[in-house]
Amino acid sequence: MKMHIIGTGTATVSKYINTSCVFEEDNQLFLVDGTGGSDILRAFDIMNLDWKHLHHAFLSHEHTDHFLGMIWVIRTIAELLELEEYEGDFYLYGNDEVLGKALQVCRMILKKRSQAFLETRIKFVVVKDHEKRHILNNDFTFFDIGSTKAKQYGFLMEYDNGKKLVFAGDEPLKENGKKYSKEVDWLLSEAFCLFNEEPKFHAYQYQHQTVKEASMIAQDLKVKNLLIWHTEDQTGIKRKERYSAEAKQFYEGNVWVPEDGEVFDISDMRGLRQDYQNVH
Repeated sequence: MKMHIIGTGTATVSKYINTSCVFEEDNQLFLVDGTGGSDILRAFDIMNLDWKHLHHAFLSHEHTDHFLGMIWVIRTIAELLELEEYEGDFYLYGNDEVLGKALQVCRMILKKRSQAFLETRIKFVVVKDHEKRHILNNDFTFFDIGSTKAKQYGFLMEYDNGKKLVFAGDEPLKENGKKYSKEVDWLLSEAFCLFNEEPKFHAYQYQHQTVKEASMIAQDLKVKNLLIWHTEDQTGIKRKERYSAEAKQFYEGNVWVPEDGEVFDISDMRGLRQDYQNVH
């Protein structure tokens, strides 16, 4: 299975796309979050991701940097449906609050011809805490991350006959997520900034964490591969080097600090990077 990194930035970045990725297996795609806008259209184009192969997506929560791009995704799918160039249905998974708002926005701003596909060919699938779903031949377990800012879900994905990956959302893992994350092969974790730069970026004020905390949690859970994203963008070209160095002080596994446009083979236990496309 491949993991295409669409974006790695937190909400108010200008040098990165907001955090999002696509899982690809057998030429079928599963999108995780929509970024903050139409950047996702350019990323799909540059990374050669085919909209006609995207039939499943997950929307973690309602904040703009995750939510708004999903409206562009829905619009794109609707236009393909109008042109009769899209086979099958599109399924968007998420909690009741975020999907209710996504549907409301679509009804407010999409053209009437596109709206005709809402809840018919474009399906809004509400998932509950601890609910299991079988999607693209993989087993997903969705969980409430316990955010006090907005209802937000993450998930455990079990793939390749026993491998496990956790998408933790964009806040530190709490107990409800930790129980799914013990000894997983991959943990996708936010880290707003470096520990010594927290006073500058105010990670804790926004209920985020630093690289130090993310790494300590991964070490405690005995995670094999820690992928750090949802970061500030002022560290620039030294982000990979500096974030990796801090993580390795507290975590003994493999550390990955991807750039927008990287592609990983997550079936390879070394987390082999396959490709890189500049999506900016």
